[in-house]
Amino acid sequence: MALRRAVHQIHDPGRVFDDPVTVRILEATYPDALRRAEVERNGGFAMAFRAFLIARSRYAEDNLRRAFGGGIRQYVLLGAGLDTFAYRNPYKELRVFEVDHPATQAWKRELLGKSGIALPENLTFAPVDFETQALADQLRAARFDFASPTFFGWLGVVPYLTLEAFRTTVGLIAALPAGTGVALDYGQPREALPFAERVVRDGLAARVMKAGEPFRLFFTPAQIAAELGNFREIEDLGAVEINARYFSGRRDGLRLKGASGRMLCAWR
Repeated sequence: MALRRAVHQIHDPGRVFDDPVTVRILEATYPDALRRAEVERNGGFAMAFRAFLIARSRYAEDNLRRAFGGGIRQYVLLGAGLDTFAYRNPYKELRVFEVDHPATQAWKRELLGKSGIALPENLTFAPVDFETQALADQLRAARFDFASPTFFGWLGVVPYLTLEAFRTTVGLIAALPAGTGVALDYGQPREALPFAERVVRDGLAARVMKAGEPFRLFFTPAQIAAELGNFREIEDLGAVEINARYFSGRRDGLRLKGASGRMLCAWR
């Protein structure tokens, strides 16, 4: 995911999402992988997938800006991976919590060190091994304030969860004070897709299964809306709406395709 964000910084004219920190991280440690991603960048699937990844990051940070303007001062990145917002954070008063597996966080901190990127004072790592630890307990240990409204970024995670894990996390977010929000992406079920897109999904599912992280969870817009019944405002965008918002007027072919990937923001 970070490779594709980096390719966008280097090669796409007219950036939809500015993320120079990702380039620094990858150039320092994974230059060969970055070069391969650059070579493959113009394939039809590669461009559509890159468009989705950069749009979802832009969408989350656009809604974070709204949250900050409304007084929110806590941002939680669930499954933070190599997300770089904390190292580009323009809001000095915003505390950022990066939630991820301890091994993933150790790897990320190693990459940051090799790239000469300092850890900001308003960043807190909240390591969570979801097989043995509860998210609420680990956030509490990280001194997260449960009495304050919070914004959550939950990108690239939902398809890998069980329904029980999804509902537990939604319940935690919904229990926070009014004004709390969450931006996430999700995929539609296979049966909701046209034939050609099912073939693409099947190939991708086989690859992630082989990597040990199988797809588990998909929703239609109606199904996920039902799961978010405790939220007062939901915006759910498909490819048509996302392209109109972020890729209108481009001549380079960078845009979403298909019906599978969707983005959603919900507010308490």
